[in-house]
Amino acid sequence: MGGMSMSSNSFQTTNIRFAQSYWYLIVAIVGLFLLIRIINSTQSWLRLRTCRANSVRHPTKPTTWYWQTWATLTAVVRELSYPQLYISTPCWSWMTPPPVGRVLVVLIYWAVIIYMMTRGSIVKDAYYWERIGYRNAWVTVTQVPLLYLLASKTNVIGLTTGISYERLNWLHRWVARTMFVTATVHGFHFWTEWVRFDIVEVELDMMPMVFYGLGAWGILLWMTITSFKPLRSMSYEVFVVQHVLAAIIFLWVVYTHVPENARYNVWFAIAAICFDRVFRLGLFVWQNLNFNLKKTCCKGGQRLGHLTQLNPVGDTLTVVTIKNVHFQWAAGQHLYLWLPKIGAFESHPYTIATSHKMAETCICDSIQLVIRSHSGFSKRLNQFARQRKASEMKEPLTAFVLGPYGHPPRWDVFETLVLISASTGASFTLPILESALRSKATRCTKRIDFLLAVRYGDEIEFYHQRLHEALEMAKSIGIELTIHIAVTGNGQLGTVLTTSSFALSSVSALSGTEKSSDRREVEEVLTINTEGAYASGTTTPRKRRSSVENCPDSHVHFSGSRPDIADFIRTAVEATGGETSVVVCGGQSLVANVRTSVTKLSDERAVHKGTGAQGIYLHVEEYCF
Repeated sequence: MGGMSMSSNSFQTTNIRFAQSYWYLIVAIVGLFLLIRIINSTQSWLRLRTCRANSVRHPTKPTTWYWQTWATLTAVVRELSYPQLYISTPCWSWMTPPPVGRVLVVLIYWAVIIYMMTRGSIVKDAYYWERIGYRNAWVTVTQVPLLYLLASKTNVIGLTTGISYERLNWLHRWVARTMFVTATVHGFHFWTEWVRFDIVEVELDMMPMVFYGLGAWGILLWMTITSFKPLRSMSYEVFVVQHVLAAIIFLWVVYTHVPENARYNVWFAIAAICFDRVFRLGLFVWQNLNFNLKKTCCKGGQRLGHLTQLNPVGDTLTVVTIKNVHFQWAAGQHLYLWLPKIGAFESHPYTIATSHKMAETCICDSIQLVIRSHSGFSKRLNQFARQRKASEMKEPLTAFVLGPYGHPPRWDVFETLVLISASTGASFTLPILESALRSKATRCTKRIDFLLAVRYGDEIEFYHQRLHEALEMAKSIGIELTIHIAVTGNGQLGTVLTTSSFALSSVSALSGTEKSSDRREVEEVLTINTEGAYASGTTTPRKRRSSVENCPDSHVHFSGSRPDIADFIRTAVEATGGETSVVVCGGQSLVANVRTSVTKLSDERAVHKGTGAQGIYLHVEEYCF
């Protein structure tokens, strides 16, 4: 035993040096992402300045050799990182691998960890088992602070790099899984050594810290298993509660298990948690306490929380209007919603479905959330909203919010925007559309293509009026806006075309006795196209087609079949002379399809590789728990 103690001291210097190198590498990577953020911000500023000067036809096209070089490097990285394989089998779709970019990041991280685990430790001598055990103990505990930093909604890494916490959460899970492997290697080698020398009982009697180590490994095993998608999506609320409790207990057990000179890692993790919680508490108080209630002109304002209206849209959607907010946000950000009357101990993240405060509501400065019913909170919310509507309840409902979160890019620095969404994904893409149109600052955007795919016709009811307003605004400011709506449910397109404000306005616009024949032609076109053709008349006879295209909504296209995503993106990209931004919000299959389509198109056109084809930036928001 004395020899083991002396050998452990001789290992310390090397192990501590590896632990320090690990954090030097993390700091270097964060610094690299900060540099990239600065360069991209400078590029956006230059684009907007060029747009204001109106001196170049395509301001988003690089004109100098250094910006062209940067664009080429960016295009190469994008083509490597965007592709994603999707497993379409329903029961196995959760095993769909991450995009290639994330896979490469994980492989690089594993290479670093494997190097730390093995460098100089695999030597066949008397201390073979002990040396590897100590090395992997340090490798494991060194990763603990990073694990908790990546789990925090407010952390130094996100604030520095401009990457929001939800875009770091996938890395949090993979770091945890890597920690589980290194912790297993650590425990296995010590246990094997004790078995070989038949001293297991002696070690357990002499070192109570072993029990804490086994406890930490067991907690890590439990958190790793329950973090897989099938289990965490069974009851997400339960998963969150047990995961938070397990994370707290894990820190205490690790603190008790590790020696004094390694406990700084636990304190580092605790500091990350405290910073996050203090920041969030301050944000919560500021957003939900109205200190100037008497000065507000808003009807029905309250000092604590926000008055909230619930509007059920069928059995699947609930529109939540939160009134009298006093914070700013950017299109693409989200917040956490807490409705104590529906879920006393639950808060859930939802995208802010409006790009600006809704001053026309009965209480000024309101925002809206569009929530689709799944199970748990969202299902109870829809049932509660329908019950209130049926009973005509007027009792005020109080909500509390926390946010906004997210670091979306500037949407007005791209020449073309391609916005693709499925169902409630429009609550993410529609605010982007509105923000690009309402921007009072200089914008580079000249064209926007908007695609919304839904299964049921009533799902687009909430968006009709806002899309009408977007069309009118785009026309007034000279932006080419085209809207495509695909209703994929059987027989649903006919319902939409007979009730949609788009379709009906096409008919009503041709009112009058002198245009009665044109009106009949439009009505016939709408009837013919219920089987899946575009309602703009792209597959109808020429005479009828011209009648529809002359109506106010000729830029609105309806379809009854699944859209061809690759063709939709290609049409917009090939028509632009500058950089295109493709934004997608939807399920895993739609996201994977868009990723692959963008990659193929970028590679086919040889973006920024001497052909003159301009860049394609992809921004993804995916439905997931």
